[in-house]
Order: sequence, then structure tokens, then C-alpha cells
Amino acid sequence: MTTVLEAAKRGDRRGSRLTKIREQGHVPGVVYGKAFGNESVTVDEIALTKTLRENGKNGVFKLALEGEQTDVIVYDLQMDSIKGEILHVDFYALDMKSELDADVPVITAGDSAGVKDGGVMQQAVYELSVKALPNDIPENIEVDVSNLEVNDSVQVKDLEVDGKYTINNDPEEVIISILPPTEEPEEPGLGGETEEGTPALVDAEEGDEAKTPEEEAKEKEE
Repeated sequence: MTTVLEAAKRGDRRGSRLTKIREQGHVPGVVYGKAFGNESVTVDEIALTKTLRENGKNGVFKLALEGEQTDVIVYDLQMDSIKGEILHVDFYALDMKSELDADVPVITAGDSAGVKDGGVMQQAVYELSVKALPNDIPENIEVDVSNLEVNDSVQVKDLEVDGKYTINNDPEEVIISILPPTEEPEEPGLGGETEEGTPALVDAEEGDEAKTPEEEAKEKEE
């Protein structure tokens, strides 16, 4: 069943008015698209949060505005990083027969063989740009890392695409790599040094105490 999110038009764009909208539990936003034009709206914050949870970041749903329903996706969200509240939302009105570009999250699956051997997995790309019809945009792109050994990597060209979408990123771009284990520094050897760090005197005859250079010089003077 397609999700329907109710919206209302708003005309006052002053900052004080936006603050009041948020205090009333609503989120200011805008709807735009090639055929739709541009319209400022407000939506209920709880209903918007529920819609995002049910449909995902790139999910298609219907926005109901003055009795008419339009297929949209959430193009952008502005968040309050401290309170975790939604400050503003951009809806993009869709032409369901036309492809569009969307950023899709990259997730990993499995446990890397290289990591089990002490390697470190490094993920360089967390989102990929894809082109697809609105209903064919994937929720995420999964990368199986199970068979990756140390020094292995996954590039964009290595991904399996189901044919419903294409990836816009450079085919040579590295998404994930398994780095070698960090080498432990070698402990310095004693190298003929005593515990105090001074060179051991080894020139003395067996049974005699070794003399320092100062003592030998003094004996020669005598």
C-alpha cells in the first residue's frame, strides 16, 4: 500500500513564522519538479518521520496537497544535530517514467577473511550515485566482503548490478579495501651493550679486570 503524507501550503517564509511552525510540531518544506513547479509547504513532523521510516531514504510515496496527490521522494533533509529534530525538508515531484539520479547508501555483508587474519577493513565510499526509474532506486547497495583477503579491494566495476539501475561513479573508484596488519616495531637488540647502555670491555685477559681507557692512559704515564 502506497504511503500518503498530508501537506499544507504556506505563504509566509519569514524566520519567525518558521520557528512558530516548528514549535507547533510541523516541518517547513518545499516541493519542486520539472512539471510540478515550486510550492512551499508544511507537514506534520511525526507523520514525516514515520514516512521516512517506512519508505527509506529513496522511497517513493505520495504527497497530498489540496486534494491532489503527487509522487515524491525526499530530496534533502536539514537536521538539528543537537536535538535530532527535522528543520526543513525538500520533496522532489517525480515523473515516474523518467530516470533520475539518487545517492544510495553502501553497506557491507559478511566477515572478511583478511580481517580475521589481523587486517583492517577501510571503507572509502559510503554512498554511490545511481540512475534509475523512481521505483527502481535500490534502498542500499550491498557489498559482500567475506572473500576479501589482506591487500584485496572492491572497486565500483566489481559490483553486480541487476540491470534496473546504473552506477554513475568512476568504475575504478575503490569502495572497500583490506589493509595489512599494523607491524609491531622491533625491540632494539643489546648489540654488545651492558644493561646500563655502555659498551662491554672485552680486551682484558681472562681472569683480569678490564681497565678503562683512562686507567690505561694513566699507567703509560707512570
